[in-house]
Amino acid sequence: VKSDLKPRDIVNRKSLENAVAVIMAIGGSTNAVLHFLAIAHAAGVEWTIDDFERVRRKVPVLCDLKPSGKYLAVDLHGAGGIPAVMKVLLEAGLLHGECMTITGKTVAQNLAEVPPLRKDQDVIRPISDPMYEQGHLAILRGNMSPEGSVAKITGLKNPVMTGPARVFDDEQSALAAIMAGRIKPGDVMVLRYLGPKGGPGMPEMLAPTSALIGQGLGESVGLVTDGRFSGGTWGMVVGHVAPEAFEGGAIALVQEGDPITIDGGTGRVIIGAVRLVPPEIDENFGTILGWADEMRRLRVRANADTPEDAAKARENFKALGLDELDGLWQEVKR
Repeated sequence: VKSDLKPRDIVNRKSLENAVAVIMAIGGSTNAVLHFLAIAHAAGVEWTIDDFERVRRKVPVLCDLKPSGKYLAVDLHGAGGIPAVMKVLLEAGLLHGECMTITGKTVAQNLAEVPPLRKDQDVIRPISDPMYEQGHLAILRGNMSPEGSVAKITGLKNPVMTGPARVFDDEQSALAAIMAGRIKPGDVMVLRYLGPKGGPGMPEMLAPTSALIGQGLGESVGLVTDGRFSGGTWGMVVGHVAPEAFEGGAIALVQEGDPITIDGGTGRVIIGAVRLVPPEIDENFGTILGWADEMRRLRVRANADTPEDAAKARENFKALGLDELDGLWQEVKR
């Protein structure tokens, strides 16, 4: 108060980059993407989902923490905590040390007296021996999430999976299917209508992902959703798919058995085989991204803002005489 230091004196593009760098280094939650986008919006700072990917590619994962690692947050605290992690990042040139903080001092000034990493701990790795060379929160795109989605891609033996879609329009039915043993290795679960509008409120899903781990399916079953996960989630999971199903996103048109590919290596979530867009589709929509925009527009015209499921959306398309359009979508998926 005496220094007249206000939030917007602290929150800027460089300080947001610092915060995301720390999240990447400690292996933090996918929810960080939501929170930092909201903070940036409130502060009037230019920051997009692509900035997370930019930071991810240059900041390694330094901490061996659960759910995919060995240690707990209390162990991180005992090893020096966030200041120790930040000191490593600052010395590696991965933090903006000149950024002002709530203490009235810069990041560099706050970290000046932080001791170097202790030799008797392995919770926090040195920059020369990270857990992973790049960050863990990957931004995935593709015809299923043209506006982006978020996945944790560390701790997996294979970052690529292709399997048949098992489609659920709510969390409860998905959990019931897992507990009943109906989900098998190689399946890709699609949970939709769980986004900000479809949820509503984008409820956090810990139960389905925890159940998959409990059933021993953490690495063999994929999960794609327009909802969000708990920080305790681990496995081949993709969340925050946009546009969400409620807004007419491509995830709303996925049908049971459709082939879904999750590729953390190339950053894509794809419905159907990967191939060039046919000329007739390119003529009508340009690309798959254009299809997603067109679909949202058609759903508004069809008064389908509150669909019960994708089948209702297709009925509305047909009522408008858009059977041919739906046929083009089926061709894209093939």
